[in-house]
Order: sequence, then C-alpha cells, then structure tokens
Amino acid sequence: MGRKKALPLLRGVTITDIGSEGNAIARVNDMVLFVPGMIPGDVIDVRVTRKKSRYMEGVALAVTIPSPERTTPPCEHFGVCGGCRWQHLPYDKQLFYKEKQVRDNLTRIGHLSVPVVNPIIGSEKSYRYRNKLEFTFAERRWITREEAGSDQKLEKRPALGFHVPGIYDKVLDINECLLMEEPSNVIKNEVRRYAVEKGLQFYDQRDHTGFLRNLIVRITTTGEVMVVLVTAYGEDEERERLLGHLVAQFPSITSLWYVTNTKKNTSLSDQTPVHHSGSLYITEEMEGLRFRVGPKSFYQTNSRQAARLYGIVKEFAQLTGTENVYDLYTGAGTIACYLAAGAARVTGIEYIDEAVADARINASANDIGNALFISGDIKDILNDTLFSERGRPDVIITDPPRAGMHEDVTRVMLRSGADRIVYVSCNPATQARDLGILSEGYDLTGVQPVDMFPQTFHVENVVLMEKKRG
Repeated sequence: MGRKKALPLLRGVTITDIGSEGNAIARVNDMVLFVPGMIPGDVIDVRVTRKKSRYMEGVALAVTIPSPERTTPPCEHFGVCGGCRWQHLPYDKQLFYKEKQVRDNLTRIGHLSVPVVNPIIGSEKSYRYRNKLEFTFAERRWITREEAGSDQKLEKRPALGFHVPGIYDKVLDINECLLMEEPSNVIKNEVRRYAVEKGLQFYDQRDHTGFLRNLIVRITTTGEVMVVLVTAYGEDEERERLLGHLVAQFPSITSLWYVTNTKKNTSLSDQTPVHHSGSLYITEEMEGLRFRVGPKSFYQTNSRQAARLYGIVKEFAQLTGTENVYDLYTGAGTIACYLAAGAARVTGIEYIDEAVADARINASANDIGNALFISGDIKDILNDTLFSERGRPDVIITDPPRAGMHEDVTRVMLRSGADRIVYVSCNPATQARDLGILSEGYDLTGVQPVDMFPQTFHVENVVLMEKKRG
C-alpha cells in the first residue's frame, strides 16, 4: 500500500469570513479552508487536517498578524473550554455574523426567497446571562498545552468543569465561569473542595467508574437557586453528608435534588430525580406570569432574552382572541401560557412527561383555563384524529430541539390548514431544512434573529410562514 500524501502547511493565510458552527473561512488556491477559533482579519499559519476536492479543514498553528477586530477575552479558560468561543470577537461583530448565518442558511439550505431579515436583537447582558449550567466531575483534570510545555510541576487532581471540545472523556477544571451569576461558581468550587477533602471518587468518563458524575445549578431572575447532584450509584451516607454540607454552607439554595444515574450516558430524560430539601421547584417570572421550574424542566437558558423572544412569537402569531393555537415541543408550556390570553384555545404537545406535568401546573398557577397539554411523540400525536378532537389549527407554534422536526411532522403541518406557522429554532440550519418542506404550502414573510447565547456562535431565530393564497 502506498503512503498517504502528506497534508500541507500553509503560511500567511488571511481569514475573510465566518461560516456555520462558527468556523472561520479563508480561500486558498480557489479552495475554501475552514479553521476553528479564528476571526476575520487574522493572518495565520495553518496545518491542513483534511482535504477534499472542494474544501479543506485545518488548525491554526500561529496567528502571525492578529485581526484589528480582536478583543481580549475576560475568561481565564478561553481557548481551552469550548463554551464561549467568540469572546475574542467584539459583541457587535458577534451579532453581525449571527444575523448573516441566519440569512445564509435560509437561502443556501432552505433555498427560500428571503424577505428583509430584521436586525438581530442583542442580549442586554453579554455575560452572566445563563440560568443553568451543568458541570462534569472527572477523576483527572485536563492538562492544557501551556501547562504541559512549562517547567512547572504539574499537580494531578480531579476536575469539576466542562468537557474539552472534541474529547468526550476529558474535562477542564473550571475555576470561574462568567456565564452565570453567583453563587454558581461558589457552590461548584465548594463541592469540589469538600469532595477532594473527603476523598470522594470522581467519575472516570472512559472506564465508567467513580461516584460523583454531574452537578447542575439553576438560578432564576428572582434569585432562587436549584442544585441537582448526579451520582453513579447510591452511596447514601456519602451523598447525604455532601448534600447536608451544601444545606449548611448555602442557605440560599432554594431547592436541592439528587439523581442516581447508573447508565453510561449522561442523559437524565429517563431518570427520576429525588427531592432532598427545600422547595420542590424554583419559580421564574415573565411579564406577570410565573413558571415552575423543576430539576428536569426545560426553560430558555437566557431568561431575560426569553421575554423578548416570546414577544416576537406573539407578534408573528397575530392573535385576535379567536384562534385555535397548537404549540409543538411545548416544554413546560411557557410559550403556550404566554399566548393563551390572546387565543381561544391552545394545545401544547411535548414528549417529556415531567415537562407536561410542569406545563399543566404552570397553566393552573396562572389561572389559564384554555390550554390543554398532551404528552407523547409529536409525530404520533399530531394527526387528523387530534384535529377532529381539538379542531384544526389557525396558528401553529413550533420550537423543536436542535435536530429540528421529523419530516412526518412537517407534512402534517402542511396539510393542517393553519393560516400561520411560527417556527422558533436554536439551529438555523435544521430550521432552514424544515422550512424548505413547509414552503410547498407557505410563504416566508418574517425573519427575526434573537441572540440568546452571547460569546458563542449559536443564534435563535423566529420565522413566520403564511399560507399561500390562490
């Protein structure tokens, strides 16, 4: 067998744009080159890691001339932690490229005729905006490239932090995350300190051994705090001592839970949280409505920006008080409750049972009597039988996960007869794919990007589709 052809080292490459998933773009000899972590204006040396007929992928070895747009990241973990990859890009430029990403996806993936895209709505807070963080325990912390190349003696210790990008079993030990208000960092650091002091075993992501797996912290705009400790097995005495320590150290914790997850994967969707102390939930407020948030509840990660997002949904829905509204992927019913006062009736559908239970409680707590919530897989529930029971929709709201909607769902939406479809998405690429199908019967008439995730390349987008006439 012949040897593989060596991939080239490119010098003096100028970054000219940013594409999907936040990857920087350059053009070299009529080929597109994708490089993560760079920004337009950077001149770099690149090691090509993959070469195809029409494009290349590479990693930057050095920035020989920094872009004049570069700014100094405030986070000590920037460049290793994968959570905030755009801290070196000024916020106004982040908004520019997010808005461009929305437009590009709609035209290139959805092949849609795009009306004017409304200017992206930036976040009031570009740091300390998240209401939920999930930290991961690891038996051995990740050693950074700088540490490995230094003369200092490297301390081997466990980690409580975030996964290193692209390496599922490696965790970067985080001292301070700037995305969430305190006491999130204080709680996390105290849990780590206590666990190390008491000799509790941190989880090994590769061997699937160890006791402590994850720590979830949620904080509402009203200042309520929820903590969920996830362990790999039921070491009752050790867990009780740790949770008791948290109660004593942090009386500000409103709700404390634990989960025993014996599976190899970290998903908690099929797990049952156990209440330890405090309230059974925390409460978020939005424009006079109160929403119950439990340990498995879905709630928009940026609470303040969520109110602006839902305002756009209401505007696009154009409710007059007579409409029959369907809210797909309703989660804890936040959008359904938000729209209920302006509609005749609302039907929310969600596949997570606990979320549906929260949605029903949220509706009851806000004296909403015209909303019904159904639990189950939307592709199995959204059909003519449901339409005969609840009436055909005048307006459909859909807010699916990043993977977008099952094609069966889009096909039912097409034949539903709804006058308007409002599609909320955290992934403009899958949104564009789904809109391409819906365009068989609907025209794209409104596009409003909303930045829910500053310092990242992620962007939320709200689209209005109106039924074709004639």
